[in-house]
Amino acid sequence: MKRWQKWTVAAVVVLVAVGGSRAAGWWGTSPADDKSTLNFGLATDIQTLDMSKATDQYSDTILGNTEANLLRTNSKGDVVPDLAKSYSVSSDGLTYTVQLRSGLKWSDGSALTAKDFVYSWQRIADPKTASQYSYLTSGVKNADDIVAGKKPVSDLGVKADGNTLTFTLEKPMPQFKYLLSFAQFTPQKESFVKEKGSKYGTTAANQIYSGAYKFEGWNGTNGKFKMVKNDNYWDAKNVKTKTINWQVIKNPETAIKLYKQGKIDRAAITNSPEMYSANKNNKDVVNSAMASATYLEYNQAKNPFLQNEKIREALNLATNRKDLASQATGGTRDAAKSLVSNNLVKAANGQDLSNYVAPGYTYDKEKAKQLFAEGIKEVNKGKMSVTLETDADSPIAKNTVDYLKQAYESTFGDQISITEKIVPFKQRLQDSQNGNFDIVVSNWNGDYPDGSTFYDMFKATDTGMNNGQFKNQDYIDAVTKAESTDANNPSARDADWKAAEKALMDSANINPLLSWKGASLARPNVKGIVTNPAGLPLDVTRAYRK
Repeated sequence: MKRWQKWTVAAVVVLVAVGGSRAAGWWGTSPADDKSTLNFGLATDIQTLDMSKATDQYSDTILGNTEANLLRTNSKGDVVPDLAKSYSVSSDGLTYTVQLRSGLKWSDGSALTAKDFVYSWQRIADPKTASQYSYLTSGVKNADDIVAGKKPVSDLGVKADGNTLTFTLEKPMPQFKYLLSFAQFTPQKESFVKEKGSKYGTTAANQIYSGAYKFEGWNGTNGKFKMVKNDNYWDAKNVKTKTINWQVIKNPETAIKLYKQGKIDRAAITNSPEMYSANKNNKDVVNSAMASATYLEYNQAKNPFLQNEKIREALNLATNRKDLASQATGGTRDAAKSLVSNNLVKAANGQDLSNYVAPGYTYDKEKAKQLFAEGIKEVNKGKMSVTLETDADSPIAKNTVDYLKQAYESTFGDQISITEKIVPFKQRLQDSQNGNFDIVVSNWNGDYPDGSTFYDMFKATDTGMNNGQFKNQDYIDAVTKAESTDANNPSARDADWKAAEKALMDSANINPLLSWKGASLARPNVKGIVTNPAGLPLDVTRAYRK
């Protein structure tokens, strides 16, 4: 939640958080006078409330605040029990046993049981669901065969016995506890899903809620909606805010203006270089770590030029990442060193994992020219004409493609022609998923603090995240080793991630560009917000106005 294409594919995505209500904020009364209501904003539209199918971070933000899982990430970054009362892990790491709290209820007052978790895991693994996140079930007993259509979903190693859930794994998975806090694995009520059929998750009324809030007012296309306290949530007594209003705010400057007028509580300042420069020294700025990356995907399934390794390597070598971060983002992003972003997790030696695995991406214009000329000759189809696609909703995204177009055309001259394709976020996701692109600027926010959240994306051509449709056996072997024989050896596992990064660079399968940073103007009297570098970016379930 991808987080953006999650998809920040990104997709991690920058959220614009705003405060007030119909009685407070945009509509007149000062937000400070209404302690029962908060307002927040999303930078673009929600795509779906079907947790098995959501892949963008905007949908995940709504789901993550209205649905609850067995565990939840607290303000220290630790996963702690939520709907679970407790959990334990066997000494070999292959069995997770979870005890649910007694008396759990859905938002409609019906009983929430362990079977609802079993159904959710089965549904995401079921090939009929066509979930892009089905690959996350890999490692659970029989999951791979179920996803491949070789075994029934009833064979999945997730079982319920009264209030006890048992997860049986085929291999140790150090990241598994984080999946138990992930929005895509929150419980689903089978009878409700089947009753709603194709309408399930398409509107607020076509979903049922297990978390601190219920969602109301979203008809599937509108940009104003709200969360209302769910009195049936097990910990409702500690949910201090009655209503949280949300609005899609596609112009980030609007949020900045409203904040400065005293009408809202929070607004991101990292959506354009100009906004960041004008506001970075404001006393109300709060910085937050983000495990979010921007990278180029090359369509290696359909484009003959991009099937050529020398051409892809030439494009990578012609990318001056430090200059890109400075010129296109104004310092709101750092130059990428690897696929994995900064701030995801520490390696066993204490280094940021991004630094540890960095394979040595460099800028070398002369070598780029040489390789490109050789590649063009090998393809033998004349001039390379390609589209470079990104989101219309982000000034920095537009700046990025402007910069890259100029850099590549000035480097390779009349051997290349680049057409910018600037589309709404929703279309960019669809184009990426459908392979309807040449080169696309993709964003990814880590779902949990473990390297596998990045590296699992490209283990197969059919994971739903490998939009370039490449297969790199050295990469696959390294990731497989990290997740099997080395799973319980942190140092060896880190070395495997490093080998995977080198394999990606050596074959120029992707082009890492940027690592994100978070900064917002935030009203000091709004407390209890939890920002997570990976996973749910903005947790407002315990937020309140003091």
